[in-house]
Amino acid sequence: METVACSECDLLQHLPALPPGGKARCPRCGNTLATRSIDPLDRPLALTLAAAVVFIVAHTTELLGLSAVGRQASTTIAGGALGMWRTGEPLTAVVVAFCAGIAPGAYILLMLTVLLAVRRPPAPQWVGEMLRWGHAMSHWSMNEVMILGILVALIKIAELATVEPGIALYAMGALVVLFAAMMITIDPREIWKRVEWADGEAPR
Repeated sequence: METVACSECDLLQHLPALPPGGKARCPRCGNTLATRSIDPLDRPLALTLAAAVVFIVAHTTELLGLSAVGRQASTTIAGGALGMWRTGEPLTAVVVAFCAGIAPGAYILLMLTVLLAVRRPPAPQWVGEMLRWGHAMSHWSMNEVMILGILVALIKIAELATVEPGIALYAMGALVVLFAAMMITIDPREIWKRVEWADGEAPR
């Protein structure tokens, strides 16, 4: 039985073993202390695999196409960051490349590795470290901010050029939804239960 403190009222209490789909609430304030998913491994793994496929599509296909005064141009996410670098905006280019490419890709790769490694417990101790890194990368994965920026730019240039959304733009929208679903369904408590202890003893 695990001892936890409520994040709302700081009441110290014992957390019982939860059945699949169960929730534990604080008896003082009613705050949700912990939940247990009905499918803690297969569903997050399926969502992570789907996110990996959509991520590859988003970064290998055309993001936007522009046509004005008889000229046409198109770009990808990486091409946009490279264009910022060449036009004298290196800091903006690095931020875009990291938050729209490196961080989301690292988060997907880390979570995919973790979810595959814990399917046969006890999982190696390095799984815990990868889970920590994945949690850190999730805060820097700002696909939704990029989508918002693209929509604002489209509104501003709609009168000057014809804009044709590419497959990558739709893939980025799908990636935002998949990331939200991953963060909801991945249960760190369930993963930590399957990680091998450093002293070789199982938790009571």
